[in-house]
Amino acid sequence: MGKNKSRIVSGRTIGEKRERLETRNERAAARKKDKKKAARRVIFTILGFLVLIGILVFLAVYFLKDNEPTIISPTAEPAPEYHPTIELIDEDSSAAEGKITSRMESYIGKLERDFKDLGYTPTKAVIPTGSIREVDFYLEGHPGFVKTTIDRDSAVTAEDADRLIRYLAGQGITDYQYLDVRLPGRAFWK
Repeated sequence: MGKNKSRIVSGRTIGEKRERLETRNERAAARKKDKKKAARRVIFTILGFLVLIGILVFLAVYFLKDNEPTIISPTAEPAPEYHPTIELIDEDSSAAEGKITSRMESYIGKLERDFKDLGYTPTKAVIPTGSIREVDFYLEGHPGFVKTTIDRDSAVTAEDADRLIRYLAGQGITDYQYLDVRLPGRAFWK
């Protein structure tokens, strides 16, 4: 076997250098230097953030000066009102005059417009006896009527009626008494 001889010499470090001891004055000077470096870092960081904020404010003012928000005043134009052009029939003869409210009249006008947008021609709207929210629409070229309610959006109601009419035509059903599209997600016919 080979001889194993220790390479470590007593009194020396592994790196074979002795550490030099720092004096108290050298340590104080080093601390002072570190504090100055830290202070400079803080100052430059703050200055950097201030410059960045200044640039962002400048860009915001530059780009938004022409795009000032429009303030809607209470005197702005009101939403358009829809008035029906078709015949309105109130089947409740015992009702007092003026049973057709402005909300119902507006709904009938909107639904008339929505049916026309889908290619149908409404001929009349009937408010059944004892009803305060139901309106029955008669469409030209279709045998029955469409039961609707003023509680649903007129565009959605017209689309549901259109889907049901096309579905029934696809099934070969062309004769029906009425189509009921008053409930969301459901449609009935008789």
